[in-house]
Amino acid sequence: MTVKICALPLLVSMTLAWQGSAFAEDILVKIGHVSPLSGPSAHMGKDTEDGARMAIDELNAKSVSIGGKKARFELVAEDDGSDPRQATTAAQKLVDAKVNAVIGHMNSGTTIPASKIYNIAGIPQISPSATNPKYTQQGFNTAFRVVANDGQLGGTLGRYAVQVSQAKTIAVIDDRTSYGQGVADEFIKGATGKSRSVTILPRQYTTDKATDFNAILTAIKGKKPDLVFFGGMDAVGGPMLKQMQQLGLDAKFMGGDGICSTELAKLAGDALGESKIVCAEAGGVEDGMKPGLEKFKGEFSKKFGHAVVLNAPYAYDAVMTVVAAMQKAGSAEPAKYLPELAKIHYKGITGNIAFDEHGDIRDGTLTLYTYKGGKRELIAVTR
Repeated sequence: MTVKICALPLLVSMTLAWQGSAFAEDILVKIGHVSPLSGPSAHMGKDTEDGARMAIDELNAKSVSIGGKKARFELVAEDDGSDPRQATTAAQKLVDAKVNAVIGHMNSGTTIPASKIYNIAGIPQISPSATNPKYTQQGFNTAFRVVANDGQLGGTLGRYAVQVSQAKTIAVIDDRTSYGQGVADEFIKGATGKSRSVTILPRQYTTDKATDFNAILTAIKGKKPDLVFFGGMDAVGGPMLKQMQQLGLDAKFMGGDGICSTELAKLAGDALGESKIVCAEAGGVEDGMKPGLEKFKGEFSKKFGHAVVLNAPYAYDAVMTVVAAMQKAGSAEPAKYLPELAKIHYKGITGNIAFDEHGDIRDGTLTLYTYKGGKRELIAVTR
């Protein structure tokens, strides 16, 4: 008797088993990202999201392996609207989604409250832009940043205002956010350091959503300041410059990285002036790193159809740094790769990335800019 064996079902079964095994070897790595995608700072929030997305796309194109398994990366993006309450809601959503890491938030005022939620969940968080020192002073081993903090940024601007700009009378305005207050506080410390003779006028306050500054600026104008320092974002700084021009308040204007964007020129119009503004970006590359950053900016513009606004390169580097830590640990599980992240040495497009015991970047750079001909122009990169 001849027994016929049908090979097709067996072959299909073996093929499906092999495919199932191969699929089981792949891992999905969820990278959370939070920034303001609505409200006045949406253009800056979208910038950081696009920077993170560019990194995700590149990682997937490279077929990265973690622990011998091919990793597929997914960006899980949330909008915090620059609002602390919305930020904590977004943070909890990412925790519930079981993300492996978080890049964000953009503002200090949203980063700080959200960091508590990520810390409780044990999920590493790298902010590409939050500069308030309090963020990394909470004792959370999950909190990191890839830019210098306000102590460095505000202090440098304060010293520059007195030593270089030769300001004698300075008006200070902040928007009452964690970022705005923090950078203004540090600016004053830098400007009024030992052996400096400078007068700081009574501090003025606005909000991050204000559009009318006439009362504040009129009060300041009567005191004839040489310089106005604003702690806040470009969406407020631009209109403020316009109203300064309308009131005939002829003073230099200074601010931190919140105003130091390509968008400020559009928001301020001809009130931008020539070399009237000095601002500092919490980061920046020295000569040897410039070609890599310029290459990134060109590819970014081609991919998204708009130029880098401010923080996209830092969001990109934050993603690449956390993935480098996962590869070193051989795992995307937060508890397993967190120790590697804390001691990482990663060469990013924005410079060498390593963290101190608090999660602050070591030897962080600052870049001073002014504006000429409607465009941002480099003054110097400093540490």
